[in-house]
Amino acid sequence: MSFFNNVKSFHSSGMVLFLKINYNLMKVSSEEEPMMKEWQKSDWRAKPRVQMPDYTDDAALAKVEQQLSNYPPLVFAGEARSLKEELAAASKGDAFLLQGGDCAESFEQFSADGIRDTFKVMLQMAMVLTYGAKVPVVKVGRMAGQFAKPRSAPTEIINEVELPSYRGDIINELEFTKEARIPNPSKMLQAYTQAAATLNLLRAFSKGGYADVHLVHGWTLGFIEGEKASKYREMANRISDALDFMKAAGLNSHVSNELRTVDFYTSHEGLLLEYEEALTRLDSTSGNWLAGSGHMIWIGDRTRQPDGAHVNFCSGVLNPIGLKCGPTMTEDDLKKLLEKLNPENEAGKLTLIARFGAGKVGDHLPRLIKVVKESGSNVVWTCDPMHGNTIKSSSGYKTRPFESVLKEVREFFQVHAAEGTIPGGVHFEMTGQDVTECTGGVRAVTEEGLSDRYHTACDPRLNASQSLELAFLVAEELVARRGGSTVAKAAV
Repeated sequence: MSFFNNVKSFHSSGMVLFLKINYNLMKVSSEEEPMMKEWQKSDWRAKPRVQMPDYTDDAALAKVEQQLSNYPPLVFAGEARSLKEELAAASKGDAFLLQGGDCAESFEQFSADGIRDTFKVMLQMAMVLTYGAKVPVVKVGRMAGQFAKPRSAPTEIINEVELPSYRGDIINELEFTKEARIPNPSKMLQAYTQAAATLNLLRAFSKGGYADVHLVHGWTLGFIEGEKASKYREMANRISDALDFMKAAGLNSHVSNELRTVDFYTSHEGLLLEYEEALTRLDSTSGNWLAGSGHMIWIGDRTRQPDGAHVNFCSGVLNPIGLKCGPTMTEDDLKKLLEKLNPENEAGKLTLIARFGAGKVGDHLPRLIKVVKESGSNVVWTCDPMHGNTIKSSSGYKTRPFESVLKEVREFFQVHAAEGTIPGGVHFEMTGQDVTECTGGVRAVTEEGLSDRYHTACDPRLNASQSLELAFLVAEELVARRGGSTVAKAAV
C-alpha cells in the first residue's frame, strides 16, 4: 500500500507544482505581453469606416441584421476552399482566372434571362481562354452579391438639387428624390433573396448540361460568322478541330461528365459590412470564419486602408480575398496589406487586381511587383482594365473605349513578361445583353449610339460581343506568352 500511496502523493504534489508553474508563466505573460485577441466578425465596427451608409433607424437596422444572421449562408466553406485551390494554381501559371459580371446588380432588371446570358458569355470566354492559355480557366462571376457600389462623392447635384449619391440597390434607390436616397436596411433582405435565386440558377446551369463544351462552342461560331469577326475564325476553327478529334476518340459529354459541367463561383465587393457580418458563419470543420455571402469578396481601391474597417473584416475570413490596386497604392501600404490579408502566405488566398488605366500600367505595376517579390508573397495578379479607363463621351454618357481596355490588358501582359512574373487572370465589368455602354469593338458602338441601349445605373459594361472579342484578344496574348516561355525554356 505504501507504494501506491507514494505514487498518489507524488502525482498530487506534481500536479500542484505543474499548476503553480503554469499559473506563474501565464501571469508573467499577461503582464509582459498581452495575449492577442482572437478576431471576431464584429471587430470592424471599432475601425474607421468609409463608403458606407449612415442608417437613420437603428432599430430597423438591428432587426434586419438579426434576420439575416438566422438565414442560411449563400455559399459553403468547402466551395471557398476549392476556389482557393484553383486560385493557387493560377498564381503558379497552372490556371487562369476569368472574373466578370455586372458593375452593380439591379433589383429592377433581375431576370432568369439576364443571369443565363451573362453565364453563357462567360462560358464562351472561358473556352477561348482555355485554348489560349492551355490551362484550366477559373470562372468567377460578379454575381449574386454585387449590389453595393462606392461613389466618388457622397452627394450629387441635378438641376441645382443636391441629394445623397446612389450607392446600389442594397442601400438606396436610383430615383432622384429625397425619400429614395435614404438608406433602407430592409433592402438587404431583398438582396439576399435575389442572390439566393441567382445562385440556385447558376448551380443548375453549371451542372445541368447547359455548360456542354459543344453547345458553348456552337454559340461562339455564331459570333465569328460576321465579316468583321473573321480575324478570329482561325482560332475558332482550331478549337473545332480539337473538339472533333476528342469526339472521334470517343471522348464526349456522354461519357465524360467534365465536358458538360463546370465549377462556377461568385464574387462581389465586400462593401456593406453590416450585410457581410450578418452572413458570416463559423465553419465547423476548420473552426474558421466564412463570409457566407459569396465565394470570393474583394476590397475596393477606395476602401483598402490598412487600418480600416474593410481590411479588418476581410482579414478574418477564410474566403479568397481580392484587393484592388490603383495608381495611389503605395509600396508601404501594399506591404502592410499583404501581411494583414494573408499572414500565413497561403497560395490562392490573395488576388491583387491591378487597375491603373491605359498608358499608366508601366508607371505603377513594376513597383508593386517588386514589393511582392521582396516579401516572397503568394498572390494572383489579375488585370481590371475597366475602372481606369472611364471617360465622359461627347454625348454626355459615361463610357469606356474598347481600345483603351485592350491596351491596358496588353500593357499588363508586357510588364509581367519583362518582370518574369505570372499574369494570372483578367477582371471585366460585362453583361450578356446587347447593351451600348462601351464604345468600339467589331460591332462598333459609337458615341452617338450609346443612348440606344444604355442600361447601367453605375459604370458602363462590355456587351456580349465586346466581351467575347476581348477573350479572343487575351487568348492571343496567352498564346504569344506560351510561345515566349517555350523559347525561353529551350534556350536554357
